[in-house]
Amino acid sequence: MPMIQLVGQSKSLEVTKPLIMGILNITPDSFYSDSRINSVKHAIIVAEQMLKDGATILDIGGQSSRPGSDRLTSSEELQRVLPIIEAIRMNFQDAWISVDTYYSEVAKACIDAGVEIINDISFGEDDPMMLSVISDKDITYIGMHKKGDPKTMQENPQYVSVVDEVYEYLIKRSRDFSSVGVRNVWIDPGFGFGKSIEQNYSLFSQLNRFCHSDLGVLVGISRKSMIYKLLEINVENTLNATSSLNLLALEKGVKILRVHDVKAANEVLKLHAALHNFAQ
Repeated sequence: MPMIQLVGQSKSLEVTKPLIMGILNITPDSFYSDSRINSVKHAIIVAEQMLKDGATILDIGGQSSRPGSDRLTSSEELQRVLPIIEAIRMNFQDAWISVDTYYSEVAKACIDAGVEIINDISFGEDDPMMLSVISDKDITYIGMHKKGDPKTMQENPQYVSVVDEVYEYLIKRSRDFSSVGVRNVWIDPGFGFGKSIEQNYSLFSQLNRFCHSDLGVLVGISRKSMIYKLLEINVENTLNATSSLNLLALEKGVKILRVHDVKAANEVLKLHAALHNFAQ
């Protein structure tokens, strides 16, 4: 089985155990208000705490992709994220930095600023130039499945088989990207992106299929509506359920957890490691 790794900016990391990606939302409208960053100073404080709490990767996003959200232009997004990226790169030189973008212009500028990971919710579909921008670059690319546009994607999404369709899409896109020189491709099933509650849980139940694909798998379920709508609670009360699902995701072979709550996720990683270490 091929080695699963992160690569970027002349460094590499063999992913022999799961990692945590902490979410830094440089937005005023992300669905979870406690994740919003409002200044460079605030970003530095939150990033430092996330790294202390166990994050390996910091994922910086300049616009919300929640259902019903409006799009920013690439220049507007870049104005938000670039100062944060530059400050974090200067202050935390060993951290892995990811930018959450589907714009090739943003990806290029952020790679030039030292970003190691491009995290694209559209897997190159929303900007045809993304593929040419990242080809042969020394970065890791994470491609996600989504059905439709964030503005309308949750309006009755339809699948014949959500598991088969998402799996086949991700495998095909990853091969297409690898074949033209993208060095290191990871996949993300895209929970909550054009999927009903039932479809999300069908997909989650078959995560092991994705994790046996020889590709690194990232999962982002942190505090999402698939949790709070099912449990009939508000987003502020979803940490316990998020941790439960994250542990199940690790059991299925997921290698990166994308989370708002790094300390809690690190506890999940430790419990997961103990379960396997003490079982031997």
